[in-house]
Amino acid sequence: MVIVDKSGVHRLEIRCCECPNAMSPDIQMFRHRFFPASFNRPKTVFTFRVLNDFLLDSLECGTSAMNYYSKLRRMTSSMFPHLVPDRYRELMRVARQWRQLKTMKWHGFGHRSDNPSTGELALFCPACPQPGINVLLSEDELLDDWKYTRSFVMDGNFKAEHLHPIKPFDEVWLSDGLGFMVGKDRYKMHLAEAADMVEKSSCNNHRAVNQANAARHKLESTGIGGVACARHGCFVPHSMVDFQKGERQMNMDYALCEASRHNMEGITRAVTFYDINCQYNKHFRVRVDRSRFLDMAPQLTIIPGIGLWHIHGHQDSCYVRHASNFIEGIGRIDGEIMETLWARLNLISPAARGMSSPHRKECLDYQMNDSNFCKMIRMKRTLCRKYKLARNGISESGKAFDRLDEAAPSHLKTEWLARERIAQSSRLNDPAAMDEYEINIKKAPSKKEIELRLLEEGNARNAAPSRRSVATWISTGLAIEEAQIALLIETQRLDIARQRDRLQGQIDGFARSALTHLGEGFDADDEPEDLNVDILDDLDDDPADFTETSHTWTNSPELTVIPLPSNLGVDRCRRCMAEDLIPLEMSLREGQANDALHNLRIYLCNKAILFRTTVRQAKSQALKTRAWSQVTSVQQAVSLHASIYTKTRKQMMKLEPGQDQLQKYKPLLREQLKISTAVGDPNARGQRNESLAWFWSVEVDLRGPDQSWNEECEFLLACHIPRLPDWTHAKFTKSIGCGQRHYEIDGGKK
Repeated sequence: MVIVDKSGVHRLEIRCCECPNAMSPDIQMFRHRFFPASFNRPKTVFTFRVLNDFLLDSLECGTSAMNYYSKLRRMTSSMFPHLVPDRYRELMRVARQWRQLKTMKWHGFGHRSDNPSTGELALFCPACPQPGINVLLSEDELLDDWKYTRSFVMDGNFKAEHLHPIKPFDEVWLSDGLGFMVGKDRYKMHLAEAADMVEKSSCNNHRAVNQANAARHKLESTGIGGVACARHGCFVPHSMVDFQKGERQMNMDYALCEASRHNMEGITRAVTFYDINCQYNKHFRVRVDRSRFLDMAPQLTIIPGIGLWHIHGHQDSCYVRHASNFIEGIGRIDGEIMETLWARLNLISPAARGMSSPHRKECLDYQMNDSNFCKMIRMKRTLCRKYKLARNGISESGKAFDRLDEAAPSHLKTEWLARERIAQSSRLNDPAAMDEYEINIKKAPSKKEIELRLLEEGNARNAAPSRRSVATWISTGLAIEEAQIALLIETQRLDIARQRDRLQGQIDGFARSALTHLGEGFDADDEPEDLNVDILDDLDDDPADFTETSHTWTNSPELTVIPLPSNLGVDRCRRCMAEDLIPLEMSLREGQANDALHNLRIYLCNKAILFRTTVRQAKSQALKTRAWSQVTSVQQAVSLHASIYTKTRKQMMKLEPGQDQLQKYKPLLREQLKISTAVGDPNARGQRNESLAWFWSVEVDLRGPDQSWNEECEFLLACHIPRLPDWTHAKFTKSIGCGQRHYEIDGGKK
């Protein structure tokens, strides 16, 4: 008799007991841990050890039966493996039977006479709420509570393709529909009756939509699709389907309906994440109502979502309508966990490509069952880790929300909460209601806009001749200060000489006109305190070098102090009867600060884009040199505008600013000017836990007439900047952290 063991293939003489009361030869072999290849007159047996080893190799390494048996033959005779008996076909047949027996034993059917029903030979997530299994309600609890919401993720995998079987009439089904793959008969009837609707995408050109009807005639199945729990990544039993063409709606409809029937009695809320949910979910209920083979509880509410990775391939409007960040009660979830599950399943897909249909589905069922088993045994560690992250997230997001909440007027908070409730309650019937969370930009006024307003106000009240052009005079002084700072940063000697000459003429003209606006009490020959210009020339220097005082030249125009009210001081302005110039300069200084911060943001974003598109893409030394030259040029602009803002804020401090101005225009620190390449993407992935520096949101008018606190700062000039948390967004972030903590510990009585 040929005995196939983990150590090799052996020929041994075996005699079975032939006593009158002896068991049959096959049972005797089972008792001795041998699995016979046939049951009447067995000539080949496989040890239990080799069968377990083959299944484990198949799970972890994707080893096919042919490769595994080839290894055994070479272990038996490394010189002449072709002389070892070929039991490859017997191994495939016995392995199928062994896999089936092990699965039935694990699921409690080893000593039962009844047969398993749909999906009963499959493990599922122990943490998702399942009434009657891990949910025991108290008297005052209902299953419509948000913590009993089931979350599903749907996706397709085109690596798990399958060739047409050679002998379909000779196939033997051992577990049709008992595991994760759906039963073939009912599924085929659904496909035969379902209408193949070709729907034009109203969003971007998604491949899953455009290639839904792409057929490949050499394949019986172009791939598989299905449903898993979105939070813990466990495949849902009896919810995996084969694709006949592309990723069609009729395939995913059947998978979702089967998933919604698995241990969900009484649950009224489910969230589904799908790459193209903005298109798929539009007429889902209509398709379910029209089909005889699609069944879903009418009280079950489906909330559509899109994963946080795929959402960036959609139109901007899809973000607030379908991103998980705006789904109430869902917690911290990305909706992309299905992509990680395919990687494990793809280990066995190449080996299963040419198998018979039942054998392939059994292998896929076994692989998915093992994936769920690995998730189950690690669930405690996973939940503890998520709980710790959620607890820390509550503290961080709570502080960010409290800062906004304390300053927001109470009547507006009441209004925002009402608008939020309307948006959340209307999102199912009208996804556009979620546009309430979209960005509304209100740009801070520039220096030119403020100058124009001041001139119009002066003309309207018939100001004195000495005050009619005072706004333009102060604005000219601010421009001279900016030119002085730019000259201090300049490095080319010829350019320095030319700019000094031009700047000196501007200063002389400005000083002469000062006599008109400052009155007789001002003496042009007086010298205020020395000019102290803050320079930010190299962000890579030591932090102590962030602010430098320039004393390079004496009697140079770049160091000349021009007679602005901020340089004269408040007391001296009062003595010169020019106190009314102080609020004018303060207003223009605000515009100058707004312009400096605006340009600073633009150049920082430009620098991020250069790193992503030019520096990282440079393959040669010449290209790298040019790329870094561009970065250096942008860095000089960053230094210039940072220095202008620092100087502007210093002058504003001399004009006795109000508390609102002190809160709005904060000191500019070195570390706040560091950028990430993610700032070039709107709603950049991986940035939802990051908070940007204060100057990214200064353009939101916190004191405007409409008190629009829920406006966020986003610049769409040459690039995009990530969103900053507004009141409603910060509230969501805080509630998401609390929801995650509550869900992981209390949801489903875990």
